[in-house]
Amino acid sequence: MSSSVRNAKPSVLFVCRHNTGRSQMAEAYLRRLAGDRVTVASAGTIAADAPDPGVVAVMAEDGIDISMARPKLLDAENVRQADRIITMGCDVEGVPRIDDDWGLPDPKGQALERVREIRDMVKAKVQTLVTGLEFA
Repeated sequence: MSSSVRNAKPSVLFVCRHNTGRSQMAEAYLRRLAGDRVTVASAGTIAADAPDPGVVAVMAEDGIDISMARPKLLDAENVRQADRIITMGCDVEGVPRIDDDWGLPDPKGQALERVREIRDMVKAKVQTLVTGLEFA
């Protein structure tokens, strides 16, 4: 019975290489916009140690604290549970299924102004995603 309740919510997995920027932003925005109506996670095919400092800074400017988020390594369980797997625009290997690729630029090493632009692109994509998700 509990699994049917779990399956009533759509599950989205955002994937990139290091899980330090775009996928972390997407996860945070989907969590903010859809709340508990969705199960959301992000992961990297080569997870790094911590979120990108520029990404943390520009997300804080928009009222979202991801400073304690930790990059996670993609695993079979993440993939199995996901209804939708969305990559961010980077070459990722070992992802058995990709439902959509958002083709977003990498914020790593970019000036804060550029990271803000990328953040806003991520936010717009997540807003569009939310309108297309079917909630129970």
